[in-house]
This record gives sequence, C-alpha cells and structure tokens, in this order.
Amino acid sequence: MVRNFSGDPRQLAQLEAEAASHSWSETQYRDALQAGYPLFGLFAPDGDLLGFCLTMTVLDEAEILNIAIAKAHQGQGHGRLLLTSVLGALASTGTRRVFLEVRASNAPARKLYQNCGFAACGLRKNYYPAALGREDAILMEATP
Repeated sequence: MVRNFSGDPRQLAQLEAEAASHSWSETQYRDALQAGYPLFGLFAPDGDLLGFCLTMTVLDEAEILNIAIAKAHQGQGHGRLLLTSVLGALASTGTRRVFLEVRASNAPARKLYQNCGFAACGLRKNYYPAALGREDAILMEATP
C-alpha cells in the first residue's frame, strides 16, 4: 500500500543507505520534511516500510527528490508500484509535469523511469559524487 506519511528521518536515511551507494543524510531528510515536502511510503501488509518517495511541488510541476526501495525488496515490482502511485497522486493535485534526476550509470532505475513514462530531457555533467570522481545525471520528465 502506498500512502502519504510523515516519516522518520533516521529510518529514511538508513533505508536509502542500504539501497544506494551515495545517500542522503538524516539531516537532509529532516530538513526536507520540516520544509513540508510530500513523502509517500510503500508499506507491506504488516506495516513495514518497503520504500519511499520524497517530492517537491511548485505550482503545476513536481520533482522527485528521492526514491528508494529497501535492498531486500528490489527487483520485485515495488519501485514501479511506488512510482506509478506517486504519479497518480501528483496528477490528482493538478501536477502537469514531473522531473527527476538519475545517475547515468543506474540502468535499472533508468529503465523503470522510462517504463513509467519518463523521457530524458537534459544532462547535468559531473552532478553526482562517484567512487572515482563525479558522474553525470540524466534529467528526465514525465506527464502524469
């Protein structure tokens, strides 16, 4: 089940740290939640948090700031369920365009985003920190 929730910054940072090589800190999550950015969670029937998506909306546009699925639950369709649910929720509030950035090397995420209607619309050179320097970000856009 996907729903809005308030979130625990420590839990969000831990889940993402297990799922990604360069993750946000607890402080970054706390700041985003205090700023009022909408947070959607994907929950198992027993209430365990399987993943989350943090967004920011300005007028009729939104940006997916962060999306993560717990490592043990990746590759099972949870990311697709979460993303399509978030896009539906954003559309229901009048959002007309949604943006996100993805590491150029993250082929599974890029495939997921493309399958959910996102298309590349830009490139941010040397945007992400990487093991050997910096990595490009691909900017993607969708109409929910």
